[in-house]
Amino acid sequence: MKRIDTAVAVWSVLSLAAMNRQILTYSCLARLIGVPRSNLGRLLEPIQSYCILSNLPPLTSIVVEERTGRPGDGFIAASDLPQAQADTLSHDWLQQAVPHPHDFRKALDTLPSCGLTLGELMQQIS
Repeated sequence: MKRIDTAVAVWSVLSLAAMNRQILTYSCLARLIGVPRSNLGRLLEPIQSYCILSNLPPLTSIVVEERTGRPGDGFIAASDLPQAQADTLSHDWLQQAVPHPHDFRKALDTLPSCGLTLGELMQQIS
């Protein structure tokens, strides 16, 4: 399965977790979707970019490191993590249509987020 197609499946898993007010560890998410933990950043990036561009709560904020309880270094969608997670967990994801693969591709092409700070991303948008 390709990266963008897998991101669609990850979106659904994260949406369901958020609707159940669950925070997932990277290891748990990797087991749920059947990919190596080391591949998750590449799968979460299109979701993060889509949420930023669509002014949605950062769905990827609910995926955290076991050791720290915080998202990894690639998470740059919000500076206030507790608020971002609260917004994500209270959003009605069932009312949110699952993005089509081309939506994720467009978001990733418009706003690749890995390795950039939130400020750098916002400069790209404006």
